[in-house]
Amino acid sequence: MLSSRRLSLALAAPLSDEDQTVQPMDDASPTKWHLAHTTWFYESFILKPNLPDYREFSADFEYCFNSYYESKGERQPRGRRGLLTRPSAPEVRDYRAHVDAALARLFTQGIVGERPDLASMIELGINHEQQHQELLLTDVLSLFAAQPLRPAYRAPLPKVESRGGGADIEYIGFDGGIRAIGFDGAGFAYDNEGPRHEVLLYPYRLASRCVTNGEWLAFIEAGGYRDPLLWLADGWATVKTQGWNAPLYWEERDGLWHQMTLEGLLPVDECAPVTQVSYYEANAFAAWAGKRLPTEFEWEVASAGYPLAGNDLGTNALRPRPAPAVHDGRLSQMFGDVWEWTSSAYLPYPGYRPAPGAVGEYNGKFMVSQNVLRGGSCATPPGHIRATYRNFFYPYQRWQFTGLRLAEDAA
Repeated sequence: MLSSRRLSLALAAPLSDEDQTVQPMDDASPTKWHLAHTTWFYESFILKPNLPDYREFSADFEYCFNSYYESKGERQPRGRRGLLTRPSAPEVRDYRAHVDAALARLFTQGIVGERPDLASMIELGINHEQQHQELLLTDVLSLFAAQPLRPAYRAPLPKVESRGGGADIEYIGFDGGIRAIGFDGAGFAYDNEGPRHEVLLYPYRLASRCVTNGEWLAFIEAGGYRDPLLWLADGWATVKTQGWNAPLYWEERDGLWHQMTLEGLLPVDECAPVTQVSYYEANAFAAWAGKRLPTEFEWEVASAGYPLAGNDLGTNALRPRPAPAVHDGRLSQMFGDVWEWTSSAYLPYPGYRPAPGAVGEYNGKFMVSQNVLRGGSCATPPGHIRATYRNFFYPYQRWQFTGLRLAEDAA
């Protein structure tokens, strides 16, 4: 747990206190808020109910750093978190130190070992913080992309040699039939990953790798953002009202496309997976390519047998990398690089029931009007990826490391 807590501070370390206060848009929260909210989660759900001598750091923080837990009371509106110049960034770091010391005291008292329910709540807290570590990085990218100087979160690392991601896509077949889907009970999972249940699949094929920037450039040049016949009605309305003509953070300079990254503004790597695209864009690209997006169930079945490893935060690349040149009849980039949009609506599995109390607000109440993504990204912390993991965003959102893999019917 404490190593996860240290990682959050390490991710924030390259930023000034001014960087950590600003909010570039409603979806993206300030770094300072992420550091405080993950701390509030431990304080509110673990320390206050379970450590009798715990002293609250500040009564105001319940309002400032609650996210969406209605049962916990009023809170600062999401789109106005950037107005919280007080408490200061140093005060937030003091808050974290205060809570971490209390958590250490909780462990030394032996309470956790005697309480499986408390141990489970701490495990949820760790995974919750890991989610916010990814959000912290994507929100920093959103902030720096909005600034005229296009600052870099860090200096670029030596360029990784292309691994042949521009090679032709292979389509790998999978049989249809009744398949078991969902968490099987081994290790941690969020409640939305179960109950495990059966689904009926028809024979299908999945692309051996994710769609690349080079392929997306071809979509742009073919007029993909100007052809209403490729788009869902809501997607086309969004293209027109938002003026979309490329993925988020793409800029055309002197006839060459560049992309804002955590290493600053760089020329688009045509062999790397496209990222920062919405579900609307992913669906339109699939239509243009004569393919479709996979369902989340097709994706999960296809992922069986692949190691839970890839280009995640542990590689320190901080952006998607090209796929291997040779596929050998196997899928690549299933875990890491980009979260992959699926065609599946984010809905409860049969028999799903939210947990009682405030923790039940974690996932269940968001099961409407969103789509499921699978696989993890280059900003997902190591150990946080699972084959059953169901990420979810609204179809117009694209500030996360979101991309796509194509599918087709096999019959």
